[in-house]
Amino acid sequence: MDTLQKDTQQFVEQFNSAYMSINGDVLNSELTGYQILAADPSFWNDPSAAQDISKKIAKLESRLNPWLAIKNGLADLTDMLAISDVSMQSELETNYDVLAKSFDDLKEELKFSGPYDDHDAIVTISAGAGGTAAQDWAEMLERMYLRYAEKDKLKVVILDRSAGDEAGIKSVSFDVSGKFVYAKFKGEHGVHRLVRLSPFNADALRQTSFAKVEVVPKIENTSEVEVDEKDLKIDVYRSGGKGGQSVNTTDSAVRITHIPTNIVVAIQNERSQLQNRETAMTILRSKLAQLQAEQHKEKVSELKGPNEQAAWGNQIRNYVLHPYKMVKDSRSGFETTDTEAILGGDLDGLINAYLSANLSVGA
Repeated sequence: MDTLQKDTQQFVEQFNSAYMSINGDVLNSELTGYQILAADPSFWNDPSAAQDISKKIAKLESRLNPWLAIKNGLADLTDMLAISDVSMQSELETNYDVLAKSFDDLKEELKFSGPYDDHDAIVTISAGAGGTAAQDWAEMLERMYLRYAEKDKLKVVILDRSAGDEAGIKSVSFDVSGKFVYAKFKGEHGVHRLVRLSPFNADALRQTSFAKVEVVPKIENTSEVEVDEKDLKIDVYRSGGKGGQSVNTTDSAVRITHIPTNIVVAIQNERSQLQNRETAMTILRSKLAQLQAEQHKEKVSELKGPNEQAAWGNQIRNYVLHPYKMVKDSRSGFETTDTEAILGGDLDGLINAYLSANLSVGA
């Protein structure tokens, strides 16, 4: 029993350190505050605000409940060890092993320590150099991420999509929601390079195509990134997309330009101008948050425009389908010859390698 008591004490110390690193008490206090609001009889008088708070409660509970279960379990185990004799040692050791296994699983979350790692993400894929082949490559990346999201049980909503002239897509933006989505997708941000025998080349020659993937944390809370209305240029115009009659006959599309940084967001996916404006503002706040993190600025007013030149032509990952097969990430060094699995959405190896590489350098 003495050994079990000593091991349990060490376990408690390790757990408390990890719990502090995820700001467990702060998150628990935040959750309690939302739960008090939800218990108020007038909570659903404002359905939109109520839904927003309900989502926050669900997200916080999903993250905190496994930690609280271990915390409470350790407290019970410590109490039982103080009053039990050797006859209960086997049962208590089993309880210890169950808690230790749960903690080992949870420690994976310690990799998600970035300021926006627990946020949802907005992913934008844009075809780059390479003509029709590049537009096809952009669609291949879209399919890869959608399959990954499906395997990881993440929810995806297409925000905007522009089809290619002959094949593929010119661009697509989609909202991905779930647990630690931004943490999982942030390593995809950058230029992706494909080398293959192009099906769009009459001579069947090897061709290189580029596509740019932009990943930003989804910022819905206006207090996280405050945007001054006078810094915005807002244009409304007739949607050119396919859809119902109101899409094609009303000025529902919205384009918002953030004048200081020249960031432009255009959305025409929804039938309502108001919905498109809200979506565009969410994406704009998200892009500004990403830019703030990259430029280490405290205020949006201090930001410079994004450095497009630094993004293009500086690929983060190479996908080679000919004359050999290989996917290699230039940052983590992750490499595999199973290109079919990667393009089929099996991205766990790439994602974990990127997270581990950045964790090891304190990024």
